[in-house]
Amino acid sequence: MITPESNILTRYQAYRTRRFIENDAKTGHWLPNWRTQRRRRMLVVAVIASLLMLLVIAVCSLFLWWAPIAWIPATLMFLVSWTLLQTVSRRHSDAPMGALDEWEIQQRNEARSIGLTLTQTLVMVALLTLIILSGTFDNENLAYAGSLWTLTALLAGGCSPAFILAWITRDPDPDDA
Repeated sequence: MITPESNILTRYQAYRTRRFIENDAKTGHWLPNWRTQRRRRMLVVAVIASLLMLLVIAVCSLFLWWAPIAWIPATLMFLVSWTLLQTVSRRHSDAPMGALDEWEIQQRNEARSIGLTLTQTLVMVALLTLIILSGTFDNENLAYAGSLWTLTALLAGGCSPAFILAWITRDPDPDDA
């Protein structure tokens, strides 16, 4: 029911919360052996490795015409490891406020703040590199490579709150299960 004090934002947040809780109920039992802190940390390392692979491929695409083809398997590696990490960490980095308690909201907001700073820094480095190289380096692949650098920086920054939360969240207490 729409009340006079509700607006589009509050209705959207209620919808997001409801959908998040429904999805969590569907996926909350998936991969139970991977929900330990040790395994989550392994997945964080796997996602970071795939991002580094994407960055290396992006740099190589500046010089090698065939390097962008390698982007496809590296992207698949990223998508699989990222999906696994999000599943086992219960997507707390993107959870709406209504689905979290006060402590989880505080941790999520702190991780998001670090993620925003990291995103801004990495994208600025990618863009400054592109600006400097465009003035000194004549290569027809520069725009493509620079786009891949920027995309990799955005992915790394956007994923970093999930990295932080997956890394610091302790194993659930067996008594709570």
